[in-house]
Amino acid sequence: QVRVEESGGGLVQAGGSARLSCAASGGTFSGYAMGWFRQAPGKEREFVAVIGRSGGNSYYADSVKGRFTISRDNAKNTVYLQMNTLKPEDTAVYSCAVDTDGSTWSQIRMGVGVDYWGTGTLVTVSS
Repeated sequence: QVRVEESGGGLVQAGGSARLSCAASGGTFSGYAMGWFRQAPGKEREFVAVIGRSGGNSYYADSVKGRFTISRDNAKNTVYLQMNTLKPEDTAVYSCAVDTDGSTWSQIRMGVGVDYWGTGTLVTVSS
């Protein structure tokens, strides 16, 4: 059983930055691909970013590419999402996702490859 807990959400002005953290426990963190998803009010959950087990490769949604950076520290069992140049449309609950069994990134992006989810942290971007 893997547990993840997100932190770092809050109120940010448009154009500002925020960094989210996701701490994992109960498993072999370095063996898992990790991702971030978000769900805006009244909308479906959408993929944001995913990072491979070693941190050497990553993939982003077009909507955040060039503004967000996903990274991980396997020594701390933590994955991060650095968000820059935030826009009001980035307002959402951001959730951490864990893939424990080597799903393809297409599967992870669609959510079907995710084995564990965090409860999320709210990021509100004011205009």
